[in-house]
Amino acid sequence: MNIPKELKYSKDHEWVKLEGNIATIGITDFAQSQLGDVVFVELPEIGAEFSAGEGFAVVESVKAVSDVYAPVAGTVTEANTTLADAPEVVNQDPYGEGWIVKLEVADESELGELMDSDAYEQLIGEGGH
Repeated sequence: MNIPKELKYSKDHEWVKLEGNIATIGITDFAQSQLGDVVFVELPEIGAEFSAGEGFAVVESVKAVSDVYAPVAGTVTEANTTLADAPEVVNQDPYGEGWIVKLEVADESELGELMDSDAYEQLIGEGGH
């Protein structure tokens, strides 16, 4: 299972990469492997605001439909429109080209609530939630 050390993780299996006050967010390798083949990704509108823990996107796979939750509060600055035509990229490259949205972070202190790679590895090692 791929769990990059430089990222932060939520208990809902999202990853966060912070650059300045912009957080790039996607679902983890574990999440995409549990979902199976992703067939559709519903993206939020640019400018939409979300609270931490609020669903901002939907990933539909051959097995299930899953909400993707905002790990931190913020405003959508960019959505990965490539996924509209190529949702399978979420499976192929979850930490790279398969990112879902970029948020302008409203409160950077919320980033402290996220797990590091070791804590996330423990979470999924214990069966997730």
